[in-house]
Amino acid sequence: MIQEENIAGAIKALTKLSDQIYAKVCRVLAINETEKTVDVKPIDDSAEIFDVRLQADSETGGLVLFPKKGSAVLVVFINKNNAAVINTSEIEKLDLVIEGVNLQIDKDGFLLKKENETLKILMADLIKAIQNISFSVITNGSATTQAGTTQAMINLAQFQSIETRFNQFLK
Repeated sequence: MIQEENIAGAIKALTKLSDQIYAKVCRVLAINETEKTVDVKPIDDSAEIFDVRLQADSETGGLVLFPKKGSAVLVVFINKNNAAVINTSEIEKLDLVIEGVNLQIDKDGFLLKKENETLKILMADLIKAIQNISFSVITNGSATTQAGTTQAMINLAQFQSIETRFNQFLK
């Protein structure tokens, strides 16, 4: 209990307000992905709360869990004018940004992007290279009985380029 009081005191000191910090369970009414906020309705039938933050700073990246519309969320009030979602019952989308790396997950799949490269593009290029695989073959013999040896993969440089891109993209 003493530790909880110390945390609450530290948060009050940071906000420089004497408002009491409290939380409410709410239902999500609307989601603004651009602003990284939600509009919610407390389950105790008090007034709707607009522009509740999903992230502390929406400009610097980080982790954002977008709740599903209609799902339950726990909203903490830092003061009378500022609230944030700290827990969700259902997630519709996850967005994680760390410097030039982005991971997005939703019901349709996931996007893994590093700078201008995506895992999907890398995989498509690899499949295309496999489909276009060709070798040079030295043959000898007559037209009816051929014999020969495979000498080299003709599109080896394409595979080496894709390997380099994978090595730069993945750990």
